[in-house]
Amino acid sequence: MTSRGTLLRVLGVGFGLAVTIGNTVGAGILRTPGEVAAQLPHTALFLAVWVIGGIYALLGAVSLSELGAAIPRSGGYYVFAHRAFGDFAGFVVGWTDWLAQCGSLAATAIVVGEYVCDLAPALGGRHTHVALATVAIVSLLQARGIRWGSFVQNASSAAKALVFALLLLAFFAWAPPRTDPTVPLALPSEPMPLAVAMLIALQAVIYTYDGWYGVIYFGEEVRAPARDVPRSMIGGVLSIMALYLLVNAALVRVVPVEGLAGQTLAMGTATHRVFGERGAVILRVVAIVSMISAINAYQLMGSRTPLAMGRDRLLPEAFTRVNEGGTPALGLLCSAGAAALFILTGSFQQIAAVMAFFFVANYVMAFLAVFVLRRREPRLPRPYRAWGYPYTTGLALLVSVAFLIAAVLGDPRNSVSSLLVLAASYPVYRLVRRFG
Repeated sequence: MTSRGTLLRVLGVGFGLAVTIGNTVGAGILRTPGEVAAQLPHTALFLAVWVIGGIYALLGAVSLSELGAAIPRSGGYYVFAHRAFGDFAGFVVGWTDWLAQCGSLAATAIVVGEYVCDLAPALGGRHTHVALATVAIVSLLQARGIRWGSFVQNASSAAKALVFALLLLAFFAWAPPRTDPTVPLALPSEPMPLAVAMLIALQAVIYTYDGWYGVIYFGEEVRAPARDVPRSMIGGVLSIMALYLLVNAALVRVVPVEGLAGQTLAMGTATHRVFGERGAVILRVVAIVSMISAINAYQLMGSRTPLAMGRDRLLPEAFTRVNEGGTPALGLLCSAGAAALFILTGSFQQIAAVMAFFFVANYVMAFLAVFVLRRREPRLPRPYRAWGYPYTTGLALLVSVAFLIAAVLGDPRNSVSSLLVLAASYPVYRLVRRFG
């Protein structure tokens, strides 16, 4: 691949919306409603927690839009952490974010492989081969250039929106009347247990909203970042909020909220109610279309972070090479290789569990960066300034810190592993600084 040393500024707000939706809407919305219903088996509270989660994502989008418009560099969270906190913090955020992207890519590809094999029994359960082939095909398309990657993202996100629209139409228009008797589940009578149930449900909802920041990985490839980055993030969050509320309203129309409680695949329960035995096939088609879009987004994003780190001399210079199509060649290759390794070893599940700590920590670092850069660089041109600052950013930061504490308390074993990864990062960082 020929080195040009530069990315191509060819992306618009359409791509920004597509990568936001593609990176966010995936398997989570198919399964999370069952987890939320188990905590809040009351229709009003069940729907309200999705609104609250959306407002949190909107506050985050408002805040990060300021950074994305003021510092239009490709590379995601790493760019902001490095600018605000220096080399070591940037290094930790960069490589853990990249690892999380690769783990998510592997996990999603495995699910695609399983669903494809379910639909095509002739494949004989070769879901690992299908997963590897999916990663390889997406990587080869992206290797041709960002225009190809953008086309796949736009097309797959449009297909995702279409299949969800058709599914919602069926749920609202053709769902049979509910006739099954259900036993209403009691909510906790004490304020504190109810608050705990709300927090647990909100944690699951926020995970399902994760991905709204996708466009920040492409800052210098967006034609008008001052305008298109805020539009992509804020417009993307509003679109996802509308979709999630419609999906959950449709679910409770088809199945009472008590019937959704504890379902590992709530959407499957609803599709079976509407379509009968064909519901399983329809659900798998919806899931595959949704996940192809997510896989393309993970791979696009994962290839940009090593590029930005290489430019700041935190990775070898080879990572800065960009081919004629505007693709970071080595970053793409390493992301595909890491995902393939995770698929073959099955280690993506452990990676995902350990990286959950850093997933929340990156939120905290990004919102802190807004405060730090406002104070340290008051003259930095800010084409978009966070609405309601410092209150909106401060609220997003406080919720993120609470979310981080809940993640540590809820999974202490993997949190310890995450802290060990953090401790091991320093000697690796010193080696990179010395020999890089």
